[in-house]
Amino acid sequence: MARLDPRALRVYVVTSSGLAPGRGHREVAVAAIAGGATAVQLRAKDLSDEELLPLARELAGRCRAAGVLFVVNDRVEVAVGSGADGVHVGRDLDPAAVRERIGPDAVLGVSVTSPEEARAAEEAGADYLGVTVWPTPTKPDAQAVGLEGLRRIAAVTSLPVVGIGGITAANAAQVLAAGAAGVAVVSAVGAAEDPVAATRRLAEVVSAWRST
Repeated sequence: MARLDPRALRVYVVTSSGLAPGRGHREVAVAAIAGGATAVQLRAKDLSDEELLPLARELAGRCRAAGVLFVVNDRVEVAVGSGADGVHVGRDLDPAAVRERIGPDAVLGVSVTSPEEARAAEEAGADYLGVTVWPTPTKPDAQAVGLEGLRRIAAVTSLPVVGIGGITAANAAQVLAAGAAGVAVVSAVGAAEDPVAATRRLAEVVSAWRST
């Protein structure tokens, strides 16, 4: 039985802190769930593992109750200890070692920048791939590959691919048309005046594209 239904990746919100006054990771996650996100990733570089664990446990429970996929970014031990559905790791962690630590049932997402990295991640036990499409100030060190790079990666793997980086409701359809199973956003929700409405709008765009 597959660990991951690709439909869970369609509207993927990554938490942030400080993009809007008084709005932290919890507020972004709660708004995303309310707006119809299918996945939430807790990415909190500003918090220690000790600070992150209780928040991860809370959000794991909220997402479970709502039927939303919940993953933790990079912090493997927090993901395991919080009861998260899985973990998403960057290129600085060995996905095979992460798979061994989280076990056979948890979801593993891996960021990749090339077809070669995509194949290696799939062989290492990844369940989905993250690809940065356009440059983004929320992750300035990420290597953006553009829509054509996304197409090349999606073409060589059987895994679902999530596009991230500079994505909004206005350009999400382009990312889906290039082969992505879903779109991930940070500032499009975290910095929005109304994050619930922003998530809902993104979900509407994805749903409309899927129904055509």
